[in-house]
Amino acid sequence: MSENKIEIRNLYKAFGRKQVLNGVDLDVKKGESLVVIGGSGTGKSVLIKCIQGLLVPDKGSIKIDGEETVETSKNIHQKMGMLFQGAALFDSLSVWENVAFVPLQHSKISRKEAKNEAIKVLKQVGLAADVADLSPAELSGGMQKRVGLARAIITRPEIIFFDEPTTGLDPIMADVINDLIIESAKGLGATTLTITHDMASARKIADRIAMLYQGRIIWIGTVAEMEESDNPYLRQFITGSSQGPIKMEV
Repeated sequence: MSENKIEIRNLYKAFGRKQVLNGVDLDVKKGESLVVIGGSGTGKSVLIKCIQGLLVPDKGSIKIDGEETVETSKNIHQKMGMLFQGAALFDSLSVWENVAFVPLQHSKISRKEAKNEAIKVLKQVGLAADVADLSPAELSGGMQKRVGLARAIITRPEIIFFDEPTTGLDPIMADVINDLIIESAKGLGATTLTITHDMASARKIADRIAMLYQGRIIWIGTVAEMEESDNPYLRQFITGSSQGPIKMEV
């Protein structure tokens, strides 16, 4: 049995003339927290959507637990949870209905059982039971992120994706969310793949970090290896310097 939960080989995806993924090779080990960094428009979100089966790549292979998922009928979504950027809660639903959205849609659970389960998971992310009946609009940004995390883990997924989990949060709340991500993943024994610009977050939650540039993984290693690396693209990105080989369009 492979030690990898996700194996990606020679992955390509274009939109018209725009080549977004240009031969991505990437492994995510079972139980690992892998963080993908890279500038805006480098293809991080497209990569996650291809793994989830929301986008069909033009070429390449994506294996989950050793099984090919590209252009197959296998239902892989039941293994996955997702914390969206901005939490992406449904305004028309209460907090508990947001958290229990998947169980309510895809299982025979009663609304009472679903609410009880949602309250239990909300407590795991540090939210009291009385939050359950509120609407998302009544929550702060940090509370919305926690609700989004609760929704991501309620089905006890084997793989959890985090899309810019600390965007829009102050440094203290961002660190709280980082701690919750670590605790939640370890509690489930889940494999996690995070995309972020937040290097403080990346350093804290990552077992390994991979950098995506021009549609390819150009560097991968541990946090300690990243700090010692002399890769000019990586150094420019993690230091936030305008000087270097990465040229941003203005």
